[in-house]
Amino acid sequence: MFHLPNLLSVVRLLLVPVLLSLAWHGHPRIFLGGLIASLTSDAADGFLARRFNQTSELGAKLDSWADFITYLALPFCGWWLRPEVVREERLSLGVGIFCYLAATVAGFAKFQRLTSYHTWAAKGSAWLVGAAVLVFFAGGPGWLFRIVMPFVALTNLEEIAITAALPILTANVPSLWHALRLRRAQKGPIASAPAPQLARPPSREPTRSA
Repeated sequence: MFHLPNLLSVVRLLLVPVLLSLAWHGHPRIFLGGLIASLTSDAADGFLARRFNQTSELGAKLDSWADFITYLALPFCGWWLRPEVVREERLSLGVGIFCYLAATVAGFAKFQRLTSYHTWAAKGSAWLVGAAVLVFFAGGPGWLFRIVMPFVALTNLEEIAITAALPILTANVPSLWHALRLRRAQKGPIASAPAPQLARPPSREPTRSA
């Protein structure tokens, strides 16, 4: 169902082409306002879903797709608005983008869909990345990415490990430790199932002649 948190995720998806257009046409101030609205809705949808008990698999998927499309768009926006800073920070940005895409590809390779783990590490990284991105697009320094991107790399390495651990795709897995517990739970009924027993043919006693 389209509760308010899901609608916020849809709005965030619709903001992506707006942000791309603003960056392409060189409107940094309006772009910054749209980016703030996007990041605010990202923080609000999860909070509202938990606050009003409106968490769902659909909501997790919408949130993940909104994150994925937004994060894919931001490097292009950065290149169009501040190419000189992007060139200076290309190594740290490249590492972060590579790890994020690697985790995404790993999920698609195993489950044929976008994962929605929403780990604790991912939530922490989102706050760090959001702060660095806002500073960057507000005209601030780009060296903050050198501090943030190692956390992004570790976060996505954990997500790759979670993908490898889970036999069944599961949303909202807080950490690798939780994934290992889920793995034992999901494999438990199969591992503990008794082996089928073959029916024995009825025994035939030899007949005695009178």
